[in-house]
Parts: sequence; C-alpha cells; structure tokens
Amino acid sequence: MTEQILVGPHAVLEALRAGQRHIDRIYLARERYDHRITEIVKRARELGIPFKQEKRQRLDELAKGVTHQGVLAVVGEVGYNDPFDLVTRMKARSSSPLLLLLLDGVQDPQNLGAIIRTAEAAGVDGLFISKHRAVGVTPAVAKASAGAVEHLPVARVAGLPAFLAWLKEQGIWILGADPGAAESLYEIDLRVSLALVIGGEHRGLTVLVRQRCDLLARIPTHGRVDSLNAAAAAAVFLFEIRRQHSVMKQLPANGQETAIISKKYP
Repeated sequence: MTEQILVGPHAVLEALRAGQRHIDRIYLARERYDHRITEIVKRARELGIPFKQEKRQRLDELAKGVTHQGVLAVVGEVGYNDPFDLVTRMKARSSSPLLLLLLDGVQDPQNLGAIIRTAEAAGVDGLFISKHRAVGVTPAVAKASAGAVEHLPVARVAGLPAFLAWLKEQGIWILGADPGAAESLYEIDLRVSLALVIGGEHRGLTVLVRQRCDLLARIPTHGRVDSLNAAAAAAVFLFEIRRQHSVMKQLPANGQETAIISKKYP
C-alpha cells in the first residue's frame, strides 16, 4: 500500500470521521493543544490508531514544506471510484436529480482542494477528474479541501469526451461553464440530472469536451474582470443548480416541471 502524509488538523480529523481510508499513525506537535487536537486524540484512541507527540521540527521534516499546523498523519492513498460504477450506483439509490461535477484539466492543487470543499458543501453526488494533464488528490489537495475529500466520492476518467457521451445515454444532461457562452446561468432551467463541466485554469473547456456539452452557460459579471477562476465558477454554478433542484422538490408533482424542462432542452 502506498502511503501519503496528510497534513493539518481539519484534514486529519475528517479522515478519522469518515473512516474511508487506512490511517497508520498520527503525529502531534508537543505544544499544540485545542479542541480539534482533543477530538483527534479521542477518535484515534477509539479506533486503535497510534499517535505520538513530536517536536515541531520532526513534523516539518515529515510534511516536506507543506504547512501542517502541528498535526499530520501517515495514511493510505485516496481510493478512486470506477466512474461508470459510481454513476450506476448513484442512479440506483436516488430518485432525485443527480448533480455531478467533472473537471476538464484542473492542474492547481489549491484550486482542486477549494473545488472539492465547495462540491461537498453543495451536496454533489460525485466528482470526476481527468487522469491526464490534471492534478489528482494529493496531500496538498486534501489539506486545501479542509478534509472534504474524505466525504466526497471521487473518480478518475481516462477519456472525458467518451465519458460525457456515456452520461448522455444515462439520461444526464451536460452543462459546460463557459465565460463566452450566449446564455446566462440564471436564464436556464436546470431542474434535471446534470453533469457540470468546469475547464482548466488557463485553457477552459477543451474542444472535444465543449462539443459534448448539451448547453453552455456563463456567469454574468459586472466588474472589469470578465471571468472567475475555476474554484469560484464551480461554487456559483453548483449552488444555483442546487437551488433549482430544491425548488423542484417544493413543486406539486403535476407534470408541469417536465414540460418546462422540455422547452429549455429541445
């Protein structure tokens, strides 16, 4: 089993709470004491995970330059889901519209961590990241996500355009975030199962991925900067989609919603 160093109290505590991956041992700085450390120690004892107090210099060596805030753990790698199995399982267990998030070449660990934190808060059903020319779930990503990665199912996709075509066959609409799109995010009926695609930091959506999208939408801006970074754009899109899904749950089941959607999606 390949081991990773998980750094920071949020990341370590959420790994303990989630119980999704193996935790070999935990290191704590001797002078570090607060409520999060108390809970980390309590949960480690309950789970039989060894922990040890060390000088901060020792933690600095193990963290290899990543800010650890006096806490780190030696853990197994994040277990990636099979993308096709993950979607199949989600469809089988939920009668509500799915909300999936796909990343087309996001390469910055801080961006990916922030996106994961937002996605988990928005109740995204699954995150799908490219295998090639994109960052994976590294210790830096886990720290930037404040531990949210421990609770969000993540899959890696070898060929994003082909996977999007398969999602369409499953009845899932593909929405691409594009600052140059003609339609505003707020002018589109999003009350269907959706796969939101966010492009990379510099190039945005790739040509083939853009071609696979059923529709493209932009976030209206009012300042001099005409676009947001990947993490900020993901947050705006996800919470608007979730808002519309919540509104749908409050409407009477009289078939009217389907009629509205069919007009928006010819």
